[in-house]
Amino acid sequence: MTRAIRFHKTGGPEVLQFETVQVAAPSKGEARVRHTVVGVNYIDTYHRGGLYPLPMPSGIGSEAAGVVEAVGPGVDYLKPGDRVAYCMGGVGAYSESRVIAADRLVPLPADISDRDAAALMLKGLTVQYLFRQTFPLKGGETILFHAAAGGVGLIACQWAKALGVTLIGTTSSDAKAQAAKQAGAAHVIDYTRENFVERVKELTGGKGVPVVYDGVGKDTFPA
Repeated sequence: MTRAIRFHKTGGPEVLQFETVQVAAPSKGEARVRHTVVGVNYIDTYHRGGLYPLPMPSGIGSEAAGVVEAVGPGVDYLKPGDRVAYCMGGVGAYSESRVIAADRLVPLPADISDRDAAALMLKGLTVQYLFRQTFPLKGGETILFHAAAGGVGLIACQWAKALGVTLIGTTSSDAKAQAAKQAGAAHVIDYTRENFVERVKELTGGKGVPVVYDGVGKDTFPA
């Protein structure tokens, strides 16, 4: 038995319930993980509120770090006691322990804490596919990154700086602008007060940028 946060109908935070549930032994290709830290992501509110429907009743949460307690048949790359983290392994991370597909688990190096892994993995992998797959950055480019002070954006600012990429970030407040600058953004534009199209042209000498990463949408995409 273990304890988990679950919900039987969609709605606000009040629908979440702390329940005692059964945790099965891991089957072939699975592992049972005891969570030490659980990640909280905005998508969790979409699941809870019903925007992204889930079969009811449901667990919630898609990111966590912890320790392997047991492995099922065929899992020879993990063993009990290994520190691991995961994201997008199916909902159910808001729990003390769970069974999950072992191929979703990433062993953690000693110098990465459970807390960092649970907080950064989903957002870090998002930046990875944006910078390394969607539009691969080689270094030397100037890019525009909307929502530069969000969870993904702050990682993007650091990663861009490490790659030698000039990141122009947009934010919606002075406090967010300061956070983006501290993380490594070369320039920051408050898109609620400035015309970011004109500012980007000014900053690039009229050349513009080869890629725009837009995690805002409605307020920024048309421009």
